[in-house]
Amino acid sequence: MHRTKIIFSAALIALAGIATAAQAAGNAAAGKQKAARCAGCHGQSGQGVAKNPPIAGMAEADFVKAINDYKSGARNNAPMKGMTASLKPQDIEDLAAYYASLKK
Repeated sequence: MHRTKIIFSAALIALAGIATAAQAAGNAAAGKQKAARCAGCHGQSGQGVAKNPPIAGMAEADFVKAINDYKSGARNNAPMKGMTASLKPQDIEDLAAYYASLKK
């Protein structure tokens, strides 16, 4: 009986972790709506403009890390620090999902 409770509890904890991870995932449609702030420098489809790199097709994890690094100052780029300052974690996840869905 005690072993069954432990297994059941472990299963519930695992399911809760999966649900939390699913909720944190980005929404590409929402990201598309939020991408206007990026388009001026990275293009309407994330293809890059002038010296600004393309972000279309970028892996979600790489996008999230880059944006968080700009926000924190780990990546030294004043314009990007300013552009990312107001982004919330869900905004970043949504943008990551959107840009990952685009072709390079």
